[in-house]
Amino acid sequence: MDSGSTAWMLMAAGLVFLMTPALALFYGGMVRAKSVLNMLMLSLGAGIVTTLVWGVWGWSLAFAGKDIGGIFGDPGTGFLLRDTVVAKNGMFTSVDPKDALYPHIIDVGFQGALAMFAVALISGALAERVKFSTWIVFVALWVSFDYAPLAHMVWNHGLLAADGPISNALGAPLRDFAGGSVVQLNAAIAALVIVIIIGGRKGFGERLVGPHNLPMTLSGVGLLCFGWLGLNAGSAFSATGTAGYAWVSTALAVCSSALGWMVTQKIRSGHYTARGAAYGIMAGLAVISPAAASVAPLWAIVMGLAAGVACCFTVSLKYSLKYDDSLNVVGINGVAGLLGMLLLGLFAAGTGLFSGGGFRQLLVQFVVCLIVIVYSAVVTGVIAFALEKTLGWRLSEAQEEAGADIASQGERAYQLTNKFE
Repeated sequence: MDSGSTAWMLMAAGLVFLMTPALALFYGGMVRAKSVLNMLMLSLGAGIVTTLVWGVWGWSLAFAGKDIGGIFGDPGTGFLLRDTVVAKNGMFTSVDPKDALYPHIIDVGFQGALAMFAVALISGALAERVKFSTWIVFVALWVSFDYAPLAHMVWNHGLLAADGPISNALGAPLRDFAGGSVVQLNAAIAALVIVIIIGGRKGFGERLVGPHNLPMTLSGVGLLCFGWLGLNAGSAFSATGTAGYAWVSTALAVCSSALGWMVTQKIRSGHYTARGAAYGIMAGLAVISPAAASVAPLWAIVMGLAAGVACCFTVSLKYSLKYDDSLNVVGINGVAGLLGMLLLGLFAAGTGLFSGGGFRQLLVQFVVCLIVIVYSAVVTGVIAFALEKTLGWRLSEAQEEAGADIASQGERAYQLTNKFE
């Protein structure tokens, strides 16, 4: 055991956990005042349910269980973490592989926190119109049948992994350092499918009011950056120079993306908006996640700039294509996540096209992204359609008009009273 790596991975797991409440603030400031509490609760609900699912069977499906067809692990092997913890002298401790740098139980926390963030991302597309109860059921089903299997396929020697059959057949190892496919692209496709099934908010494209509290959004994206640095640096799984470089490359990409978005927006609309800066930061975080340890500083800056400029344009496609992605999960996380995965094929050290590695890296990145898109769309579609036919997704028109806070939580985020009360 290395005490430095142990301490770092405990810290990184905590930082990844922070990403979900940070995302709640980021999203909460973007919605109307009558739905902000509900927006926060969707992230909170995602965290609560995902943690329980992960601890009971999700961890085993993704990382602990015996491989089944390269798609998922046996849920019984690690059921209730029985392969990961053991009681000694009246206290539980970690069951660790030989030569492990840090206790194996920390991986459960780190990966579980990332799973809760992935599903919480989806909530941004559904803002202001879905039932809280249906969302809670969806979280449990989606983590079990979509996220955990994809995490297994990509990160645990499964079908899509760097040492899996697809990478071997195409002649290059898949690279997805911190979740461009499993988290960003997967969540965005899931969001798009649900939005298509449930439809848009009342007044979409006509009279919806913009963000009610941009300072909350900027606070959220600041905390999101803090947590995301822990995710990308923690994905080195040791306290090494690779972890340090992932931190630096992430910062470079985030700043270039934010600048790219703001300059593009200034040219298009004449303003450097706070909302645009927040969205640009999110795009930079998403684009660099799969590549944080694999691209040189120049390419990290180029990737961030490309994401900021591209996403500034793609967020408006929802109006012409008529899908109500409320807070631009598809236009930002989906586009930037896909862009990050594909640009890796050009810029990856040693294997990228611009590094003399030929086209094979780009090909494997493209094929895996295509499989993730299809898998996520099909699995999410089945879950979302089944819930639509049984529990129903939508609040009534009257409830939506009154606000999701009153309809779902029976409370208001802001109690405005006069000075005599």
